[in-house]
Amino acid sequence: MRKIVNAYAKMHKAEDGYRCFGCSPYNEDGLHLEFVEDGDIVYSEWNPQKRYEGFMNVLHGGIQATLLDEIANWIICVKCNTSGVTTDLNVKYKRPVLIDGGAIRIVAELKETTRKLITVQTHIEQNGQVCCEAEVRYRVFSEEMAKAKYMYPGADAFFTE
Repeated sequence: MRKIVNAYAKMHKAEDGYRCFGCSPYNEDGLHLEFVEDGDIVYSEWNPQKRYEGFMNVLHGGIQATLLDEIANWIICVKCNTSGVTTDLNVKYKRPVLIDGGAIRIVAELKETTRKLITVQTHIEQNGQVCCEAEVRYRVFSEEMAKAKYMYPGADAFFTE
């Protein structure tokens, strides 16, 4: 098990424009996610907050989709040594994620990899139950293009303090 360092936060500050809603520590409205690599998976633990509520005491479905999309990107960054853009996000909501239900765990695992497309299986669990899941497909770039176009720092940067 290894903590993943947010290399983007080390390289860029809020004034540089790094304000990712999912992972930037500089976005006061953001989710401030942090990530861990554990074997073949990447996961994040996060506490639902009332300000992200949809129906009473339920985490908004759009926020759930954002969490699943964000974790998919991070497994691509650390396991595939590249970056890319989401092309498909197919979410299946199974049970509510409760705001007062305690911490949730967001999990990603690579499902299929081709030269230009990567499919990631993700889910959110709360109290040991899967609440929603998604298959996320990313169009990925060569490492060189990811570095030039998306400021990708290379996989090693995510494990250096």
